[in-house]
Amino acid sequence: MADTTTLIVPFLFGAVVGSFLNVCIYRIPQGISIVSPPSRCPVCKRRIPFYFNVPIISYFLLRGRCAYCKTPLSPQYPLVEALTGAFAVILFARFGVTPELFVYFVFAAALIVITFIDLRHRIIPDVISLPGIPIGFAASFFLTTPGVVNSAIGVVVGGAVLLVVATVYQLLTGTEGMGGGDVKLLAMIGAFEGWKGVLFTLLASSFTGAFVGLAIMLLLGKSTKYAIPFGPFLAIGAVAYLFYGDAIISWYLMRFYAGV
Repeated sequence: MADTTTLIVPFLFGAVVGSFLNVCIYRIPQGISIVSPPSRCPVCKRRIPFYFNVPIISYFLLRGRCAYCKTPLSPQYPLVEALTGAFAVILFARFGVTPELFVYFVFAAALIVITFIDLRHRIIPDVISLPGIPIGFAASFFLTTPGVVNSAIGVVVGGAVLLVVATVYQLLTGTEGMGGGDVKLLAMIGAFEGWKGVLFTLLASSFTGAFVGLAIMLLLGKSTKYAIPFGPFLAIGAVAYLFYGDAIISWYLMRFYAGV
């Protein structure tokens, strides 16, 4: 386990990347380049200088407002930066400076962007999930797990499972239950985590989504119809498998065989 001082560097690196992820979250749904123009206030359009763009710190020093027009800024900005920094620390502590660290950090960063875009816009951008599939498969050639074969099966299973579920649901109800974005996202998860990761993610996300949906119904009323995007739950399931999947599966199998 790395000491606290050593973990500062990956956290700072992750926070800086998180600042860029905020740009992606804001611009991708609008079809704006994530490279140009430089960061600027969405209201007054003033360019944000580097000393007002320090991850996490600047938000609180500016009291969550634009330095020029004083427009309130979303707390999403420091949240994404801190979350990305935390993922960098956890992955570094687990894998060290290895190919796994860089591959799974890219994977986690993609899930963060997808989650926040889906929560706000109810879409999962193809520009992330589709390239993520070949990237995850290519990375499997350099990692011990999931391995090339499991990665390839994961892509097929991940795409097929939700596609079948969505098709059957639409045939039975006449309404669309899951979008194509969820199908592509699960295929991407399969590329990075293999077919076991797909099945675990699907089960975990279903339970988590059902729990949150029930909680919303109880809070807002049973008659309330609130569309809950499924992408964030898939992302939560994928992260859970990445860190705890093997342990949970082993625990379950031990309990299952003990009861037979």
